[in-house]
Amino acid sequence: MRTEDMLPIAEKLDQVGYWALEMWGGATFDVPIRYLNEDPWERLRQLREAMPNSKLMMLERAMNIVAYSAVNDLRNMKVPMEAVKEVGGHVQASVCYTISPIHTVEYYVETMLQLEKMGADSICIKDMAGMISPPRAYNIIKGYIEAGGKLPVDLHAHFTSGMTGMAYMRAVEAGAAVLDTDISPLSGGTAHPPTESVVAALKGTEWDTEYDINLLMEIREYFRKVFLKYRHLIRLEALKVDPSIVVHQIPGGMMSNLVAQLEQQGAIDKLDAVLQEVPRVREELGYPPLVTPTSQVVGVQAVMNVLFGRYKMIPQETKDYVKGMYGRPPGEIKPEIYEKVLGPDWKDQIIDCRPADLLEPEWDRRKKELEEMGLLRKEEDVLTYAIYPQVGLKFLKGEAVPEFTSDQLPLPYDHPATRAFVKSFFPEYKEVYLEIEPPEARKVAPAIPTEFEVEVDGELYEVKVNPKGGFMVASGAPAGEEERPKEVEGGLKSPMQGTILKIKVKEGEGVSEGDVVATIEAMKMEQEIATERAGTVKKIFVKEGDVISAGDVIMQIL
Repeated sequence: MRTEDMLPIAEKLDQVGYWALEMWGGATFDVPIRYLNEDPWERLRQLREAMPNSKLMMLERAMNIVAYSAVNDLRNMKVPMEAVKEVGGHVQASVCYTISPIHTVEYYVETMLQLEKMGADSICIKDMAGMISPPRAYNIIKGYIEAGGKLPVDLHAHFTSGMTGMAYMRAVEAGAAVLDTDISPLSGGTAHPPTESVVAALKGTEWDTEYDINLLMEIREYFRKVFLKYRHLIRLEALKVDPSIVVHQIPGGMMSNLVAQLEQQGAIDKLDAVLQEVPRVREELGYPPLVTPTSQVVGVQAVMNVLFGRYKMIPQETKDYVKGMYGRPPGEIKPEIYEKVLGPDWKDQIIDCRPADLLEPEWDRRKKELEEMGLLRKEEDVLTYAIYPQVGLKFLKGEAVPEFTSDQLPLPYDHPATRAFVKSFFPEYKEVYLEIEPPEARKVAPAIPTEFEVEVDGELYEVKVNPKGGFMVASGAPAGEEERPKEVEGGLKSPMQGTILKIKVKEGEGVSEGDVVATIEAMKMEQEIATERAGTVKKIFVKEGDVISAGDVIMQIL
């Protein structure tokens, strides 16, 4: 959402009396510079000025500001908590909610008590998948209070399972002080319960918010119109309840990723096998909560296990997680899994310190680089560049182009985002055509294939089809793209579809068996490609940035 669509309603939002307005975090920082060509720091200043009476809350992720620290390793939270306290801020320390033999009521109560000792001002139970049940919400919050916990508790749960409204009521009865909600046009499904409904449910009780319901309805009407402007960018399944999550515990976003990854590899028929593999991998990796980035680690490893054999292919992110680079895993990882992932010297690779302690300070370096490029206009630019070195630099150079402006909304039918939205409803089809007006109203014949060769019982027939009109929403590879050889002597093939990130050898260079010769990005993970033979690189068929398919020959080694 563009800032210009937020500012007109800011004054009314400021009048409600919210405990806080959460309005800044990973996506809300990333999206402005990546897609909207807006400065997120300027957005923050404008909203602060427009809402002087409200507390503004941001999600500060413990490891790198914008990416979740998902494993509840409190060592990761110590430094950012201290930094917020130093500048007089309110620290709401969050614990990621999930379900496993490790994550008991006692586990959460003890974690919340530890966060209180670390100096938190309030505690948040963050249920990103929307799995928390009413009894569980009650027992955790009540258990914390009965154990001597004194801080306000906030329950943050998405509506995915459909239980969240009931869980919220039980949370309040147990002593919760804050509930996270969304105004109704932007609520439900993978968002939060609607603000208006929660306010109405508590009206007349001892927990009455005393919010002006008529004011909320004015805000609702504004965002209803905003929703209509952005409707082409919203996947309808994200607005629906999905009770199956209480069975498989796979959040909606993770499920969508699994389907997309299998489609990319031409293996959607393996979905059931992957769904069975996910809990097995999660157990083997110590039951990490299934939230980004650990949901990606577990999901991609499960896909690779099904497609290529268990732990035969291991992305760098899985290796980093097992080493402890994301923090200490919640549960035990057995020695045989360590060895499969890291190799026989796995004990030498494990870290047991706060992962960020291994990082070199980079503020001065990033600042100097911006100064040398003449791009340092304000102190915050250093953070933009440090967090997003490529996208941030493009934005600071003025090279970013917005995908759309507010006056273009709702997007036209032939906009790429609209096409992607329509295509999402037909994942099994490589080509989809969208008819947008009746044939008689069309003056120019659409450029859609009309002549085909059809084989019937071994005989070829020429068939001509008269289309009604429309345009292609999505199709396969562009015409004229040079095909890479599928078979060549000494050919090293890509095991999966992906993008070439790095070619690590040159033509004429000698390699040994097991040498890593290329890195690809597949399923949003880095995967090293190693040669299975020694020899000399005779020919390289790809370049960095190329999209490759499973079975494409990357290079020839003889």
